[in-house]
Amino acid sequence: MAFGLPSFSRPASTSLLGIDISPSAVKVVELDDAADGGVGLRTYAIEQIDKGAVVDGNIEQPEVIAAALTRALTRMGTRTRGAALAMPASAVITKRIRLPAGLTEEDYEFQVESEASNYIQFPIEDVNLDFQILGSLGAEADEVDVLLVASRKEQVEDRVAIAEMCGLQALVVDVESYAACLAVQYVTDGLPNHAQGEVIAVFDIGSQATALSVYLDAEIVFEREQSFGGQTLTQDLVRLYGLTPDEAELKKKSGDLPAGFQSEVLAPFVEQGAANITRTLQFFFTSTEYTKVDRIYLAGGTSVVPGLLEAVAERTQLPTALLIPFEGMQLGAGVRERQLELDAPALMTACGLALRRFGP
Repeated sequence: MAFGLPSFSRPASTSLLGIDISPSAVKVVELDDAADGGVGLRTYAIEQIDKGAVVDGNIEQPEVIAAALTRALTRMGTRTRGAALAMPASAVITKRIRLPAGLTEEDYEFQVESEASNYIQFPIEDVNLDFQILGSLGAEADEVDVLLVASRKEQVEDRVAIAEMCGLQALVVDVESYAACLAVQYVTDGLPNHAQGEVIAVFDIGSQATALSVYLDAEIVFEREQSFGGQTLTQDLVRLYGLTPDEAELKKKSGDLPAGFQSEVLAPFVEQGAANITRTLQFFFTSTEYTKVDRIYLAGGTSVVPGLLEAVAERTQLPTALLIPFEGMQLGAGVRERQLELDAPALMTACGLALRRFGP
């Protein structure tokens, strides 16, 4: 989606920065054409932001976020000025509607705006609205399935303004879940038979929440979020060892942790995380027609916590792996492979945004 930005309907012919603004960090990915005809990871960067800069998906401190984005761009050494950003799903209204086939672009815009007024509770002039024609409805060739997406203008403009503060031009404003879907599709395209017919569960474990998205043939069939993330681990360090939150974060990154950390903090956190994931899967089974999951991927910065992957695999008895969105990509000269192994699961959404360069 592009929420009315003029370049949405065209593939990005030039380089595009995928910029993911999360509650804890700004993550930037730049992809390019690889020598073998595939996709390459040119460069990336992750810059932490202060707590409170993003609250419930809302930009509260744009200057703080712009400063972090500027640091990321400097570290990357990129000259690319085009940017793809994303809105959190909580800030977006989506609806599938049916419209007559064969209309002109202008007629579709008129019809979508008319339909949108039925689902949006605030004035249409305060909304950025966009749509995508998904295709015909099988035998009913006289109708097409259309995805309608809308968000408050001020929330879109907040993100566009941050890009502009850093000298960038926002070419695409997407939805986080749709951007992540592109990254997941890129990964599953590398599986046998492109994972067709497989039900794939992706748990994005961030600093404050864990989001489950279940995919079937590159489409999201189920979504659920729960309040469990890396912040829980930080709070346990603060509570047990008398650290400040900043000290706890620094010790998590440096590995300079108290002697009892493994048994007193890490093991209970891993057990809680694996149990939450198992319960969420059970909720998926009991609330949908699906009775199985073929494989699990863990994504997000917290997914690399030692022991979590193994605990989830043991509890669920399902094939479980970290989601590495750059699998098979050629790496730029400045990309350090060992560091990328730690960072890659946190870059799912940013990678999906950067992949918008390669398609409409």
